[in-house]
Amino acid sequence: MAGVNALQWLTLTRHGESTGNVAYRELLGTDAEEAGIPERDADVPLSDTGRAQAATLGRWLAALPEDERPTLVVASPYLRTLDTAKIALAQTTYAAPQDPDGLRVRVDERIRDREQGVLEGLTELGVRRRFPAEADRLRRLGKFYYRPPGGESWADLALRLRSFYRDLEAEAPGGRVLVVAHDAIVVMTRYLVEGLSEREVLEIEKTPIANASVTRWRHDGSSGLRAVTYNDREHLINAGVSP
Repeated sequence: MAGVNALQWLTLTRHGESTGNVAYRELLGTDAEEAGIPERDADVPLSDTGRAQAATLGRWLAALPEDERPTLVVASPYLRTLDTAKIALAQTTYAAPQDPDGLRVRVDERIRDREQGVLEGLTELGVRRRFPAEADRLRRLGKFYYRPPGGESWADLALRLRSFYRDLEAEAPGGRVLVVAHDAIVVMTRYLVEGLSEREVLEIEKTPIANASVTRWRHDGSSGLRAVTYNDREHLINAGVSP
């Protein structure tokens, strides 16, 4: 894909565990219709575990060979992604906050999480009970093309990500880019980079992207980016931090 294949390294990570992730997990197996998250999605913070995951990610970044270290860091504007990026970079010497020439986090709203519209904050049961017509539309159209009222489809994500990666080509040709974003962004980046079909990407999406996991592609020197690792949690497991 134009834009992405001009990079030397492309590394994506999902934010650390958020209080929203915890809230949804605690509702599994219940008949709750709402997650009960008080903040708007953009303001949901990291949990204590999420902050530990971000610090562990930073130590992994610090240990990278010099020719693999990011030259540009871009994050979603949401609080949980920004804090993940800042906590992680604080663990590295090449991105030390006190260094005026150190690496800084750039924000880009095109890598924010998928907009859920009227369904935001609802559980699957809540959607079926409160918006049965939308639940039927989702079953009929499929996850990739279904757009909730006021929200986005997975195809919509692909459109804004194409724009984002085209701009990276102009800004950082040959660069090593770290993107700190959300699970849907990681999945849809794989869809774009690897030229997947709707069926292939939805099959991949069935396996959740772990918080603070790492997904990487490297330029092969000729035809473009090639996958190195996907949804890798080894750095977290080795450090004894829950992925």
